[in-house]
Parts: sequence; structure tokens; C-alpha cells
Amino acid sequence: MTLPSWQMKTDGNRKVGSMARAALWLLTEVGEGNIFTKAELRSAFSDVAQIDRRIRQLRDYGWRIDVSREDPSLKQDEQRFVSRGADVWIRGQAKTPKHKNSLTAAQRQKVFQADSYLCRSCGIAAGEEYGDDDVTQSVLNIARRKVVLADGSEEYQFVTECKRCGSGSADREVNLGALLELVEDLSPMERRILAGWVAADQRSPEPIERLWGLYRTLPEEARKAVADALGDADAADGKND
Repeated sequence: MTLPSWQMKTDGNRKVGSMARAALWLLTEVGEGNIFTKAELRSAFSDVAQIDRRIRQLRDYGWRIDVSREDPSLKQDEQRFVSRGADVWIRGQAKTPKHKNSLTAAQRQKVFQADSYLCRSCGIAAGEEYGDDDVTQSVLNIARRKVVLADGSEEYQFVTECKRCGSGSADREVNLGALLELVEDLSPMERRILAGWVAADQRSPEPIERLWGLYRTLPEEARKAVADALGDADAADGKND
């Protein structure tokens, strides 16, 4: 399907809004995955006083446009057109936003508090160093996460994420319905263990997991000694049964 020209200001008797024109400009002049600058945007839309705001409004319709806050590789005056959303230049598509991205300071604080001020992708806290030869201190942001509900419907929910986890990545998606089915398939003991982790919002390694971790560090002869010990223990248990 051929896209309308982003320079078109009217479509028959209907005026084409600057947000729709901006969307078409991103698609035809910038391209998904590419970077554009504020200067390039303002030069293209020299007749639009608030074109920066129109670009921001596209996020409410599912368009992903990252700035340096989401993608640290970007300079202050750069933005990356990551992915397209609703076809806002088509009549009716721009009436109801797909999802809202703007939050008040109080709402942002509520999300941070609910997530224990931790990145829900890697678990790092604000201001901590990553520790893998990266001495950068983490900065936490609020990200949108697409959630497929149990009834198959979709909604966007807010979640805490650090800059590094959110850098250059496509919108993450979680299938809540599938996850709930996996929960139902757990044995009663497994559900009790998981419920404990959920209540504490953290997971401590079980003794057997710590043993496995230690075993994997052993040389071959030592690993064989562990395997023999397990075999001897199984044989002893069989005699006692």
C-alpha cells in the first residue's frame, strides 16, 4: 500500500494534522531503526510550531521513539524511530490512543515503590554499578510492558527498568495467560515454594542448587567422587527400603 505524502496538508476536504504528517515523515524519510535529530525534524516541519510535541504524541498510539533517556547511545539532540504504531493518517485511527505513556511524578513514584526500586529485568537498584567491568551507575526509568491477559486481550502496564536493560530493545511482551497455566501445572510443593518467593519478592538458592553450583566448579576426579558418593547413597537407600 502506497503511503500518502508527509508534505500533504489536506486530503480532499479533510485537513491532515501535523501528527499524521510526522508519522508519515518518520516512515518515508527516516525509516524504522534509524536516528533523526531535532534539527532535521524542525527543518522538515518549519511550518509547525510544536512538532516536537506531535512526535511525542505518537507514543500514545503505539509508536516507539526513543530518546537518550531510553537509549544511552543517543546524543541529547537525537531520537531513534524504533517501530511504528497505529496508522494515524487514516480517518478514525487517531481518535483513541493505543496506550498512554505520560505519568505524573506521583504516579512514577508509585511504580518505583511497587517494584521495590529495582529494575524488573536485571534486578539492579538505582545508583548501583553493574559490576561486569561496567562501572556505570544504573539509572531507573519507567517502561511500558505489553501484557497478554488470560482472556487474550492486551494492555500496556508500567514497570521499572534500568537504562541498560531498556537500551535499544524492542517492547518486551509477557503472556500472562500462559504463565498462569504453568502455575496451575505445578505440584503442590512447587506452588508453595513459588508462593514463598512471590511473598518475599526474592528468591534464595535452594541447598541442592548451591551444591550443583559447587559441583560444576570441581575438576574431573572430584566430580567423579561426587557421582560415586551419590551412587553409594542410592544403593544404601535401596537396601533400607
